[in-house]
Amino acid sequence: MTVGQRIAQKRKELGLSQEALGEQLGVSRQSIYKWEANAALPDIDKLIALSRLFGVTVGWLLGVEEDAPAPEASGELSETQLKMVEEIVGRYLAVQPKPDAQHGKRFFRRGALVFVVLFIACFLAIFNLFSRLDRMDLQYGSLQNSIQSIDRNVQSQINGISNRVEEILKSQNDLTADYGAEIKRADLEHGSITFSMYAVPKTYVEGMSAKFSVDNGNGSNIREIPNAILQKFSADITCELTDTITLSVIFIYPDGTSHTQLLTSFYDLYSNSLPSYPDIMVYEDLFLPVAGDGTVTIPELYLSVGSGISTAAVNSAVGQAEAAEIRAGLFKNQTLVAWAESCTQPDSIRDRHSDQLYFRFPETTLRMTGADELCFAVVVTDEYGRDGVYMDIPYILEDGELAWPNGADLSGHNPTGWTY
Repeated sequence: MTVGQRIAQKRKELGLSQEALGEQLGVSRQSIYKWEANAALPDIDKLIALSRLFGVTVGWLLGVEEDAPAPEASGELSETQLKMVEEIVGRYLAVQPKPDAQHGKRFFRRGALVFVVLFIACFLAIFNLFSRLDRMDLQYGSLQNSIQSIDRNVQSQINGISNRVEEILKSQNDLTADYGAEIKRADLEHGSITFSMYAVPKTYVEGMSAKFSVDNGNGSNIREIPNAILQKFSADITCELTDTITLSVIFIYPDGTSHTQLLTSFYDLYSNSLPSYPDIMVYEDLFLPVAGDGTVTIPELYLSVGSGISTAAVNSAVGQAEAAEIRAGLFKNQTLVAWAESCTQPDSIRDRHSDQLYFRFPETTLRMTGADELCFAVVVTDEYGRDGVYMDIPYILEDGELAWPNGADLSGHNPTGWTY
C-alpha cells in the first residue's frame, strides 16, 4: 500500500471523515485529500500526530516496517487498576452500617475483608480471562501473519519463476547479444535531447548494417550506420524533448531483410524538466450549492504558492529549469475563466512561510454542468519560456453542489490541453 492508502485505511477504521481528521490535526480537508491521493506527503510533525492517533508507527505509515504488535498482557494489575479496586472497596465500606457492639465490629471487619478478598479474586480472574483472550487473539493474528507470509513467499516464488520464464523467452527472441542506451545531454533552451546508443547483433553477418531510431511521438529521427566496429553498431541521435521517447535498432541484412529490436523507452523527461511548485493552497473549500440553471458564485478568496522539491524523480542528465513567472488562474475544463491578482500576504492568513506567493481571486459567477470540472491552477513559465501547469484538487457538480471527485491525478505538469 502507498502512504495515502494507509492513511485512508486507518482514517476509515476510526470512522473519521477527511474533514474530521483534518480538524484533529489542524490542517484542511484539502491537505488530507492530497495525502490520500499521494499528491503530497505530510510533514514530519503531522506524520507523528497521525501515528499517535492511529496507534501505529511512523515507519508503518511510510511503508518501511510492519505495524508493531500490541504488548502482551502480563496478568498483573496496573497502578490504575489497583486504584480502581481501592476506590470501589472504599465506597463499599463507606456505606456500610457501623455496629455498636465489639462483636459486631469484628464480624463486620471480617465480612468486609472476605468481600475485598473475593472481589480482588474475581477481578483478577476476569482480568486473567481477558488476558488469555488477548493472548489468543495475538496468537491468531500471528498465525494469520504466518499464513500471509507463506502466501507471499509462494506468490513471490511463482512470480520469480514467471519472470524467469519471460526473461528466457525474451532472450531467445532478442536480436541483440548486447545493447545500451542513455541520455548524453539535454538542451532545455532549444528543447532538445541527445541519446547515445549501441547494439551488438546476436548473429552478425558480414555486410549487414543498422539503423537507430528515436521516436518522440512527433516523428522519428533515424540514423543509419553502414558498418560495425568489432560487430558493434553505435550512434548519437538528437530529437525534440517530449514526455515519451522510444529508442530502437533495426538490423538490415545483406539479402535486404530487416528486423527491429526495441532498446528502451523514457517517460516524463519534458515534464520533469519544468520548474516545480507543488505546494498550492486555496484558503476556502468551494462546497457551494449550485442553482437549478447551473449558476454558481465563487466568492473572493486567496491562493498561495510555495516553492518545493518535485515529487517526481528528475533525471540528472536532463536537469530542471528555474521559474521566471508564476500566474494563478481559475479554470473550467482546462480553459481559463479568470486570472488572479498577485497580492501581499492577507491579514487573515497567519503562520505561513516567507517564500509563499499570494494571489487574490475576485468574486466570479459561472455555470456548471455534470460534465464540467472546475479547478484552480498555477501556470509557471520557466527561464526558457516553457510553461508548466500545476492544478489543485478539482471540483465537479454532484447532487446540486460542488464537490471533490473520489480521485484526481494532480501529478502532471504538461500544459498540453490547457487553454489560457
